[in-house]
Amino acid sequence: MKMKASEDQVVEDDAAIQDDEESFFQDIDLLQKHGINMADIKKMKSVGICTVKGIQMTTRKSLCNIKGLSEAKVEKIKEAAGKMLSVGFQTAFEYSDKRKEVFHITTGSQEFDKLLGGGIESMAITEAFGEFRTGKTQLSHTLCVTAQLPGEDGYSGGKIIFIDTENTFRPDRLKDIADRFNVDHDAVLDNVLYARAYTSEHQMELLDFVAAKFHEEGGVFKLLIIDSIMALFRVDFSGRGELAERQQKLAQMLSRLQKISEEYNVAVFITNQMTADPGAGMTFQADPKKPIGGHILAHASTTRLSLRKGRGEMRIAKIFDSPDMPENEATFAITGGGVADAKE
Repeated sequence: MKMKASEDQVVEDDAAIQDDEESFFQDIDLLQKHGINMADIKKMKSVGICTVKGIQMTTRKSLCNIKGLSEAKVEKIKEAAGKMLSVGFQTAFEYSDKRKEVFHITTGSQEFDKLLGGGIESMAITEAFGEFRTGKTQLSHTLCVTAQLPGEDGYSGGKIIFIDTENTFRPDRLKDIADRFNVDHDAVLDNVLYARAYTSEHQMELLDFVAAKFHEEGGVFKLLIIDSIMALFRVDFSGRGELAERQQKLAQMLSRLQKISEEYNVAVFITNQMTADPGAGMTFQADPKKPIGGHILAHASTTRLSLRKGRGEMRIAKIFDSPDMPENEATFAITGGGVADAKE
């Protein structure tokens, strides 16, 4: 019970800080003013819906699935949320103003950042796919450190949540990277929240915790990493018979990630594996492999990066799909201190 009290305290403290970010985070507790009782608000918080925008992002059907919420209550909640948010359209000029809140996290390599238009973008999902040893996990580890450092355009640095599905997270690796940027080991490790996911369901449940954490410490977290997004789905669903179900569950998860990134203005970075493409032999492609997850993952990721090996420590990143970046390539190196510029 004591913990609950302290959480409420955190929410109150945050409310003071967040007047300037008011439009960004509207705490779900504000629904009390519109006649929604605290018990129902707690029920929604228990499934990771912590902001008024979160209600707008959840369908009536999903809200009805929460234990103890009847259809009538859900209607009332939706109506109250509708009153508090301007639902509908805004001009592109107004939207561009909102886009000014977007920040970029450096990858550790200037060349790579240039390719991405400044680094890993917030309010978006960036997916990096490649075969083993192409630097996906190294990039994840480097971002764990660079996200904490103040950067360009007034980026203040912040904390990171790392969800690990393949048991590849190594705190010692972060220490090596911290040395390169001259930052304190303990401080760096302290700012990374780590969770190991064992099943695809567990991976989904962890996102409820992530949403609650992002809400509880508004604006403190800047990056969510999932390394790798598909590994557990590959294990839990096998064969063609379960493919439809797998893709549906995957779609729900990615939709949740997209919402979290927009709701809390954080960057989401996911890694992905490759598969041999049996049909590609007929089309004479140079590289008959493709990322797994199918169209659902392809459409959900805002920016897709394809990583491949170069000579020695060199790796080549290519923009595979992006809404505003041209298809281009950048070469970077994997060093003892993480991802860095390639020395020609």
